[in-house]
Amino acid sequence: MSAGEVERLELLAEVDALLERARRWADAAPAWQPAAPCRALIDRLLARAGGIRVRLEAPLVVATVGGTGTGKSAVVNALVGDEVVATGRARPTTTRPVLVCRPDLGPEMLGIEPAAVHVVHHRAPALADLVLIDCPDPDTTEAGDGAEGVPSNLARLRAILPHCDAIVVTATQQKYRSARVADELAAAARGARLVFVQTHADCDDDIRDDWRRILEPEYAPGRLFRVDSLAALRDARQGLAPRGDFARLVDLLSRELGGAAANRIRRANLLDLADDTLAACGRRIDAAIPPVAHLEAALAEHHVQFTAELASHMRAELLSGRRAWEQRLLGQVAGRWGLSPFSLVLRIYQGLGSLVSGAMLYRMRTPAQVALWGAVEGARFWRRRRGARHADHAPQRAAAAGFDPARLQAAALVLEGYAADAGLPRELAEPDRLRAGAEQAGAGFIARVSGELQRLIEGLAARHSGWFTRGRYELLFVAMLGFLLFRLGKNYFYDSWLADPPAPVAGMDFYLASAFWLVVWSLLLIWLLAGRLRRGLRREVDRLALGWPERAGADGLFGPIEAECRRVRQFQTDLKQLHGEVAHLRHHLSLPEDALGAKRKEAS
Repeated sequence: MSAGEVERLELLAEVDALLERARRWADAAPAWQPAAPCRALIDRLLARAGGIRVRLEAPLVVATVGGTGTGKSAVVNALVGDEVVATGRARPTTTRPVLVCRPDLGPEMLGIEPAAVHVVHHRAPALADLVLIDCPDPDTTEAGDGAEGVPSNLARLRAILPHCDAIVVTATQQKYRSARVADELAAAARGARLVFVQTHADCDDDIRDDWRRILEPEYAPGRLFRVDSLAALRDARQGLAPRGDFARLVDLLSRELGGAAANRIRRANLLDLADDTLAACGRRIDAAIPPVAHLEAALAEHHVQFTAELASHMRAELLSGRRAWEQRLLGQVAGRWGLSPFSLVLRIYQGLGSLVSGAMLYRMRTPAQVALWGAVEGARFWRRRRGARHADHAPQRAAAAGFDPARLQAAALVLEGYAADAGLPRELAEPDRLRAGAEQAGAGFIARVSGELQRLIEGLAARHSGWFTRGRYELLFVAMLGFLLFRLGKNYFYDSWLADPPAPVAGMDFYLASAFWLVVWSLLLIWLLAGRLRRGLRREVDRLALGWPERAGADGLFGPIEAECRRVRQFQTDLKQLHGEVAHLRHHLSLPEDALGAKRKEAS
């Protein structure tokens, strides 16, 4: 495989990869008004790139552009070495693009509509690696044949220039300040290399220095040539070699830019066009980003407010149902303590109602008494069930109370205005969407808080089930129990048997008093433990409530509009990355930039 074929394949791969990335970027555009012009610009880039792809194996396509009478056609004739197009210095001669190429080429092979040009085939050696196009004069308004519907010179010129790889810009002493030519050149120069040529060297003064000063602000003019096209044509017809600047112009077009260099020219043109297109998209996006930033700031402000309110309601609900949470925590602590004296007391305390109820049922004798017991027990069960449900549904009630409908309506009105200013669909901030977002945010918040509460209860239960905590309560309870047993044992075994004189065995009053003080002591220990658990629970709930706003408790409240804002930001980021890739490819190009001109990049 030759070096030229390898270079062509590399260019093809680069073109395809670049176009695919640009297409994906445009397809991923958000529902944002500034994105629509960017998609249109990318579509135009893809169309131009498609033309370049068609011409990958074709010779370099060079067009001549200039004002009326500047010698465009004469330059074409001189380059070919024969009079292939008509010339005229004082009047517009070319009204239809003339395509001059070797016999085995046709306009369709260059991506050009055959009906749009007049084709001239010639076997000149110069056309081996060149295709020349003599363009219409941009500073006239003639419509060619004058028939209705026939395009004007400007329309023909604008249709043909996107198919050209290089543009030879001709000017004379009188015609190098033409505003119309400058406007058309500015539009055509995107995606094409430029060669500036002063013609009529036989009769005009050298205006290249002044011309360069005019071009410098918008173009990198490269090397400016000064030629006498008619003399060059006479030399060619006489078999003489080109002379002077015309020889250097021929060398540039045929040797430096011909052959394999044509693909490098096309790659440079494509990258320049892509760079200009992406820069234009970047300017549009950068100009439209501040309103999006204002919308994001408003979203963040409302997000903080709603999250703080939700956290406050959640804390109040949890604390209002703390008795049920305390009972649940006490039960977990008792379960973790296993089988021990004080854990039995805790379990008896929790099941005391059931024990009393069972004892009452055992004493029931008549149907009326059984019915009364059923009513009392049903009321107890309902209160216990309601307390558990109150604790379980505290997050749902807090979520429902945290998003006030009036506040949501007011927020929707504010955000709709910001969305309209940012160019995003107003319906993203409609009240119905915000209410749906509130339900979603509440559900997500409930799931997180429920999990946190469960972990909180388990953590507190584990913290209060250690041997240090258990040991104190077990020791205090066992000490009281041991004291009572000691008193009972001493009275029964020592005082009544061994003492002198023996004391009577304690009666029922002593046993009742001992049981009473044991119960009081147990309740005191239970009260101390419950108070300790209550304080720990309140402290942990407060700590959780402080952390909820920082962890964005109301995530999803403004889900659709926040997602669209993120898409806008990603759209901007992806554009910058794509633009950076194009700049990297442009930096590694190898072209004779000292001879070629190009439009300067606009400041991004």
